[in-house]
Amino acid sequence: LAKETELLIESQLREDRSVVDLLRTDYTFLNQRLAEHYGIKGIYGTEFRRVKLEDPNRYGLLGQASILAVTSYPNRTAPTIRGKWVLEQLLGPPPPPPPPNVPSLKEDATTQKLTMRERMEQHRANPTCAVCHRMMDPLGFALENFDGLGGWRASTGPGAGPIDAPGALPDGTKFIGPAGLRDVLLKKQDMFVENFTERLLTYALGRGLEEYDNAALRKIAREAAVDNQKWSAIILGIVKSTPFRMRRVSDGSL
Repeated sequence: LAKETELLIESQLREDRSVVDLLRTDYTFLNQRLAEHYGIKGIYGTEFRRVKLEDPNRYGLLGQASILAVTSYPNRTAPTIRGKWVLEQLLGPPPPPPPPNVPSLKEDATTQKLTMRERMEQHRANPTCAVCHRMMDPLGFALENFDGLGGWRASTGPGAGPIDAPGALPDGTKFIGPAGLRDVLLKKQDMFVENFTERLLTYALGRGLEEYDNAALRKIAREAAVDNQKWSAIILGIVKSTPFRMRRVSDGSL
């Protein structure tokens, strides 16, 4: 699963595509085992190769099993963790930290009969829990058609009804399913690009960003927009930025 994501990002970087394509690209890299996991036919052998995707739900990072797996628990999906990942990694504004001693979801015979949405609604009945969950859960519910390993499912099991996958952003924008969530994120691509640039600049500087870095961050994102937000435009903008050129290194550092 990790290999698929690594190859996709390497491809995007080498082809110098727009970083927004990380959300919307209609191809990926599969071998037979992963293709079967995705329900894609006609792929044989252990070698990974570039494959055009026909299902819009699989486009971009939101359809990658590696991401869907690490944002799940071993025994079930986790809408809260997936929603938190979308907020932090794609949009930028992090949710508030959880209060101490937050109880986990109940695991008993009664709750096992409930859908994930119903179980989360019980959890959010606690006002302390609701503060965080109302921001994250609606984003994660849009990805509920993906099981804990990123396989597609119409329901959670025999006798269960169809998965209810509508969601909403914190600002109230509504959508349905992974494709709907992706389309909404694309409408907010400026937030995605700025968040992407912030993380790449943080990596380049080797430190967290401070308030005085914000002007440089906005300048990099603004100038990259002229060149379709390509990888090269953002990387060159970082290299030319004042925080990068004036950064301090310890003695003996390369």
